[in-house]
Amino acid sequence: MAFQLKDIVPWGRSYDEYVKMFSLSSDDLNLRILGCGDGPASFNAELTRRGGKVVSVDPLYAFPREEIEARIEETFDEVMQQTRLNPHEFVWEHIRTVDELGQVRMQAMRDFVLDYEQGRATGRYVAQSAPRLDFPDHYFDLALSSHFLFLYSDHLDLQFHIDTLIQLSRVASEVRVFPLLQLGSTPSPHVGLAMEHFSRLSYQVTREQVDYEFQRGGHEMLRICGVNKD
Repeated sequence: MAFQLKDIVPWGRSYDEYVKMFSLSSDDLNLRILGCGDGPASFNAELTRRGGKVVSVDPLYAFPREEIEARIEETFDEVMQQTRLNPHEFVWEHIRTVDELGQVRMQAMRDFVLDYEQGRATGRYVAQSAPRLDFPDHYFDLALSSHFLFLYSDHLDLQFHIDTLIQLSRVASEVRVFPLLQLGSTPSPHVGLAMEHFSRLSYQVTREQVDYEFQRGGHEMLRICGVNKD
């Protein structure tokens, strides 16, 4: 049985993983960045400590810290059990064992939790649900979506993906999405159709290899750039 989840779950990646997943250069990290569906990732906390400018949006941020911590604890064992049942779906190189994976993910989520209340108070963690994004046009330079779009293709249909990517392209000059696989480490059926949609609208659309692979075969990101950059 392939890796599967009944719902979209809070599961955080680290700053270093974001840098590799999205091929973020030092210049990229100085841009005004939006993270869509960041959940309990530590990218916002660490980039802020380094002097960066980033806002994360996720419906999870409507809840207080204690409820988010409880939700993380509830889902942690489920995700780990699915990983133990499907080790062949992953590349055990930088992360060598399932136990090490649990330690890496939990550390990232702890970093998020420690930063959450301050970040929410200062507007870095904003409770919004895709596809609607309440920001002005071109408010951000770069929008990132990690392990949300395409990963949950069985939960979110093609129209949701297109609507969300339209909104991300409205509020940011460039959009990057990683990975292009769905749960089970199989290609998302939405990727090609989404690329065709944006190509017809005269966006610059590419899929690019990155220096990161944990889901087996998950080493590409989607990049969408608007033709008119302000």
